[in-house]
Amino acid sequence: MAVYDLEEQEQLEDLKAWWKQWGNTIAGVVIAVCAGVIAVQGWRWWTGQQAEKASVFYNAVSDAVRSNDTAKAKDAMAQLADKYGGTPYAPRASLIVAATLFDAGDKAGAKAQLQSVIDRDSEDELKQIARLRLAAIQLDDKQYDDALRTLDAKHDDAFAGIYADMRGDILVAAGRNAEARAAYQTALARFDARSPYRNFVQVKLDTQGGAVAAGAAAAPANAPAATAAPANASGGTAAPPSAPSGTAAPAKATDGTAASTTTPATAAPPKAPSGTAAPSGPPGQAAPPK
Repeated sequence: MAVYDLEEQEQLEDLKAWWKQWGNTIAGVVIAVCAGVIAVQGWRWWTGQQAEKASVFYNAVSDAVRSNDTAKAKDAMAQLADKYGGTPYAPRASLIVAATLFDAGDKAGAKAQLQSVIDRDSEDELKQIARLRLAAIQLDDKQYDDALRTLDAKHDDAFAGIYADMRGDILVAAGRNAEARAAYQTALARFDARSPYRNFVQVKLDTQGGAVAAGAAAAPANAPAATAAPANASGGTAAPPSAPSGTAAPAKATDGTAASTTTPATAAPPKAPSGTAAPSGPPGQAAPPK
């Protein structure tokens, strides 16, 4: 029995030594974890309360917009932005109010609402929507350079097509048709082939002259000019060689008279060396005789 008491005493001493070394660290970790859990739960509760209160003002904005009460919508929006501007409801309400103000002719107020979303919101998607709508208002105000600068901001690939389309509209209004065509071609390349909006962009591009063929090759500089075909030779007689560039074709015979063969004698072009393709003439012209 005394042996077991001695062993237990040694274990107890070891445990005391271990706790003396690590006890404070363990206690600190436990307290930190508990504090973190409490903080997270407290933050969730607080944000939930904020969102619930903000939703009341958001609904007020929506109701005012549906009833075309612009003054009431602006008042509710001001309170929402002032008290709960950090909630997701604020930027969404700003987009709604901006559309209402624009329809009411208050372009300055609409721009202010959209700019507030761009400057304060943390959601990139809403910022990109706000920039697109702001550029449309600037286009309506003929502020073409400002509108193009607005669209220059970084945007996701999902917005690339609609941004390029808006850029094309701005460039057309500014009289820069060549750049507008390029913008519309970019938009077409970005839109899904099944998108109905793609056809609308195609109409815009066609109105500006259509797309430039990317693989169109320039005509050779030394291609001979097109010449009129010589008169048909009489039966059994070989046709004379084509006249060189700039030489008139012989006149066709009339009333059964044989065709004139007074074409100036010209040497046939030399035969191409072996392995080298003979130069081709313009479309529709027979190849020169070997």
